[in-house]
Amino acid sequence: MKDKLFVEKEVSTMKRSKIVVGLDIGTTKIACFVGRRNEHNKIEIISMGKSESLGVMRGVVSNIEKTIHSIRSAVEETKNSTEGELSIRNVNVGIAGQHIKSLQHRGMYTRRNRNGEISQADINAFVDDMYNLVMNPGEEIITVIPQEYIVDGEREIKDPIGMAGIRLEANFHVITGQVTNVLNIKKCVDRSDLNVREIILEPIASADAVLSEEEKEAGVVLVDIGGGTTDVAIFQDGIIRHTAVIPFGGNVITQDIKEGCQIMQRHAEALKVKFGSALASESKTNEVVCIPGLRGRDPKEITLHNLASIIQARMEEIIELVNYEIKNSGFAKKLIGGIVVTGGGSQLKHLTQLFEYMTGMDTRIGYPTEHLANTNNLENLASPMYATGIGLVLNGFQTMDRWAKESGISVQESDEKELEKQKDVTTHSDPNKRGKFFDKILQKTKDFFDDKDEN
Repeated sequence: MKDKLFVEKEVSTMKRSKIVVGLDIGTTKIACFVGRRNEHNKIEIISMGKSESLGVMRGVVSNIEKTIHSIRSAVEETKNSTEGELSIRNVNVGIAGQHIKSLQHRGMYTRRNRNGEISQADINAFVDDMYNLVMNPGEEIITVIPQEYIVDGEREIKDPIGMAGIRLEANFHVITGQVTNVLNIKKCVDRSDLNVREIILEPIASADAVLSEEEKEAGVVLVDIGGGTTDVAIFQDGIIRHTAVIPFGGNVITQDIKEGCQIMQRHAEALKVKFGSALASESKTNEVVCIPGLRGRDPKEITLHNLASIIQARMEEIIELVNYEIKNSGFAKKLIGGIVVTGGGSQLKHLTQLFEYMTGMDTRIGYPTEHLANTNNLENLASPMYATGIGLVLNGFQTMDRWAKESGISVQESDEKELEKQKDVTTHSDPNKRGKFFDKILQKTKDFFDDKDEN
């Protein structure tokens, strides 16, 4: 138990500090994390809560009411886990699902003011232009991430601010998603008495939590194995190069165990969590686990070797799809940092060995406490299953810092201004254009119904 003096000091600091809330709406769980900067300007997680996710399948909301109930339960637990009053209103939400797609696009922008140097306003205007790209029906751009710039023909420029130049070109990583799926997430959050502050692609959030800048510079593959999906993000030279969402995750493995061993779903999940291994060769054939039988029936005996064989077969399929995305990115031979596996599915025993065997790349497990000031204050905070939620908090602070830098103010001043300003919604990295994505969608919806009324 924390002593009274420490609790009073912590609550007092919380009231003076700007908090950032990350809401991970996953297939198996909904987790809420609250972070703040401490007196040393380091980020701490001060509270967390989670609940079973009842209305989400493969990263997509399938039942609005059940999802709302799960969100409210997670937020309530987060509030109750901290001594003192904690107000949660604005949240950073992660998005994933099979509907998420990415593409590369080369854009060009001519500066109106040909004299003077390239400013942040020029970069913001350039990025904003990319949101006007024509997408397939039902799709909208979620995030535009600039990669290398070209200034008047001069290539491979990472940061053109301050340079002289007229014509700007850049390679952009454009992430798109289905409008209806995004709106469903927003509806669930709104009806949970919360406000969507920013929508962030989940693998990008996870990368913020578990990857180092050195790994991103050297070239690394992030693999986030969740309950419904496996998210992939590839970084090289400090830039995100490729993202993908694979529609398989830990729930598919549980389903395979259920069908292969002819047992109940809850028993299959418990077996996977407690005894699951990704390598059948590492399990002894004479080790047996007994599962309670149905009423009036004898217990069922399952060998750990057979259990591992079922898990390995599905994991090999997932790793093959990850390997395909690595080759498809074009950076397969430039990834010195190897593979970092995180998410709840990364807790299977011997998983790194299977990844290394099938891909030929060094592999490690990514833990989300690597960039946090506190690692022992909250139970199980270091679990890979919390990578996305903690990453959403870290990403929120990065957005605040970018805004402070562009505005020419200190971090402390930006915290104070953030407390005063309660902006509504943003879905991309530019903090000066919050609300554009949803405003655009809602306007289209309004126009659609207006047209129907006229008819």
